Amino acid sequence: MAKQKYIIPVRPTDKLELTVEGQGSSGDGICKYKGYTLFIPGGLPGDQIFAEVTKITPRFGITRIIEQRSPSPDRIKAPCPVFTQCGGCKLQDLKYNKQIEFKVSVVRDALKHIGKIESLSIESIPAEKTYNYRNKGSFAVQKQAGFLRMGFFKQGSHDVVSTESCGILHGQINKAKEFVRELLIRHQVSIYDEKKHLGLFRELIIRHSPHTNQLLVGLVTTPGDFPEKFLTDLTAKDACNDLNICGIVQNINSQKTNVILGKKTRVLWGQGELNEQLEKLKFRLSLTSFFQVNPEQTLQLFKIIEKWTKNTTGRILDTFCGIGAISLWLGQSGLRVVGIEESSQAVEDARASAKKNNIDSCFFIQGKVEEHIRKFKGQDIEIIILDPPRKGCSEKVIQTVSEIRPKKVIYVSCNPSTLARDLARLENYHIKNIVVIDLFPQTKHVETAVLLTLDSS
Repeated sequence: MAKQKYIIPVRPTDKLELTVEGQGSSGDGICKYKGYTLFIPGGLPGDQIFAEVTKITPRFGITRIIEQRSPSPDRIKAPCPVFTQCGGCKLQDLKYNKQIEFKVSVVRDALKHIGKIESLSIESIPAEKTYNYRNKGSFAVQKQAGFLRMGFFKQGSHDVVSTESCGILHGQINKAKEFVRELLIRHQVSIYDEKKHLGLFRELIIRHSPHTNQLLVGLVTTPGDFPEKFLTDLTAKDACNDLNICGIVQNINSQKTNVILGKKTRVLWGQGELNEQLEKLKFRLSLTSFFQVNPEQTLQLFKIIEKWTKNTTGRILDTFCGIGAISLWLGQSGLRVVGIEESSQAVEDARASAKKNNIDSCFFIQGKVEEHIRKFKGQDIEIIILDPPRKGCSEKVIQTVSEIRPKKVIYVSCNPSTLARDLARLENYHIKNIVVIDLFPQTKHVETAVLLTLDSS
């Protein structure tokens, strides 16, 4: 008997009365209409809405809210004036306890549907500070009708939403951003046009240290020099003192791509790096090096990893180690850690931080994890830490971990989908603990730490 063809029950421009039933990993609302999945951007579970269908595919459709008929009991007023335009803080209109429930559900669903892993307990650690927590701001720029827009990309586009202040950034970052914006306008610095590939100034990056309360300001440009008067005003002693700027650097990016940072950075004024500290541990941060954006929650993450590595006698392999933050945190108690990181600047920062803290039990290797991890087969590696970028680990890395057979694997992930995929690949390991640490309040982003132990069978 021929399979009956499924008929999509809606068409574009159809207008429907809907009740939002759940949320997808994107943060968009979801409901079923005659068995067909509809995504509802801006919708929260419990919302009763009147909506228009804007797009259909064989598997799902997308709608636009025309009217909120009855709001969800979990809906609150978002404090940000550009919340509905900016693509950053997707969850500002959702009660914070429900944000945590959402993030745990995203991890659980990914484990179930992608990793085929079910019936696991997931712990969560909410943030005490849900606004003004970010220690780094990256601001896109755009010249439009003579007006300089500086802020963040509109969801799903490269149009910049301009805002004077972002509520999840540390207030000092917002002040410094406005200072730079005013100087760019005053001195008519040319703004990069990504379509024409013309103009000097591409992006503004500002890092803040809660420990020193200092700022490192990064100006991302195409090859070229700033007007002399712009630099004079930018590096004026009074302004830098008022904003507590410790250094201003220029990162040069000549690529005709959406990649933000280039390979070359030069110091324009002051120092070329930021000094940061978590409890007693000191770090050196360059503009281009990765460091978690929420210091208070990063501390919670590190303490979880510290608990999971307690009483370790063998060596720990910390892959994708960045500036060596986890390695050094464990190394300060005498644990022997080898970090592997591809970025030469990050490794340079890691080695400098080890020296700054008088830690001699950490050793850092610069290069691709895939190439160096295989060298540790047959050695006394008791624990492997996997902390990859969003794309997760390659099959080669997972295979090598299985061949090394450490007693424990600790996986730190910012992407539930690739986390679930990789956990399923670690066939000889048993998941012992899963913790969702909210490093990114008000956003859809999820940080997860997982402890796995080697099966004894």
